[in-house]
Amino acid sequence: MADFWQTPHSGYHWDGSDRRFFEGWYLRLTLPDVRQTFAFMYSIDDPQGQTSLSGGVAQILGVNEEYMCRTFPAVQKFWADRESLALGHWGKGEKEARLLEPNAFDRTISAGYQVTATLHQGHLQEPSGKTARWCYQVQPIDGWGNRGEQQRSTAGWLASLPIFEPGWQVLMAHGLATGWIEWNGQRYEFCNAPAYAEKNWGGSFPQKWFWMQCNSFEGEPELAVTAGGGLRRLLTWMESVAMVGIHYQGRFYEFAPWNAKMRWQVAPWGDWQMWAENDLYRVELAGKTTRSPVSVRVPTAQGFVFNCRDTTQGDLSLTLWNRASDRLIIRATSSLAGLETGGEPWHETWIG
Repeated sequence: MADFWQTPHSGYHWDGSDRRFFEGWYLRLTLPDVRQTFAFMYSIDDPQGQTSLSGGVAQILGVNEEYMCRTFPAVQKFWADRESLALGHWGKGEKEARLLEPNAFDRTISAGYQVTATLHQGHLQEPSGKTARWCYQVQPIDGWGNRGEQQRSTAGWLASLPIFEPGWQVLMAHGLATGWIEWNGQRYEFCNAPAYAEKNWGGSFPQKWFWMQCNSFEGEPELAVTAGGGLRRLLTWMESVAMVGIHYQGRFYEFAPWNAKMRWQVAPWGDWQMWAENDLYRVELAGKTTRSPVSVRVPTAQGFVFNCRDTTQGDLSLTLWNRASDRLIIRATSSLAGLETGGEPWHETWIG
């Protein structure tokens, strides 16, 4: 993969110290033909291995949003590259912790996963009998920036400094995946399915947050959007921030605190609204769902706990205009969006 494509912060961030630390990765695969999504969430907590919180977790939201989770307490079986997107974790007694050829992984790893920018493979089984196996190749299309140009930090240049908690980076806003997934014995084969990847890292999660993501819009194969906001720590105080990033036909439209004005209105569950404008463009996003949320685990000071509410089959509409000419650039909809709220209980609508 060319150096200009790889996004900043693709590598592993842990510095080897014994401070409180976690790093997490989120990979999403959408199968529009069968209207299903697979969301894979991997994390490593206190990798120094000397606290009660040390260990790894692999979570999946699979067919019809069924939840699966497997823990990997042996931190020495976790590996990650510090320069590029490459990581894996598996159980005790398996091969040494390093990237394996897909066939070698199949032969020797009974429970675990491995990820690079172009490969995603794994096997999981819960004591309940739920099983998942997968192997697919990824062709990255858009990172975080204009296609073919140097890619950007999602949180701007300040993301390079350890002052935000947590850091956040969209690794791949849009890619095309080809391979297979077996979910509880049902096999799904796919070619050029929409794929997405992001990550976060640090010593604490936001106090509360919201998130919207989709790269499977009806009739728009080259459109991807990621939007979110939260109340997070900046040095010794808390700040409320939000952003919207849109990739459309190779061009990147960014709305962030340093270049745009934003408003948002998010209900405790079921309704997400965002408005943003900068000197050149304005955008409106509306996410909705009537589905009950699925709870997933996230890092906290008390360890990995259910503190996040998700759907992978939400409704999302996006409208983007050129402000100077008031020209409509795109209007698009999807019923396969990722929608999320997390953190402290939401007792009222939050307006930024």
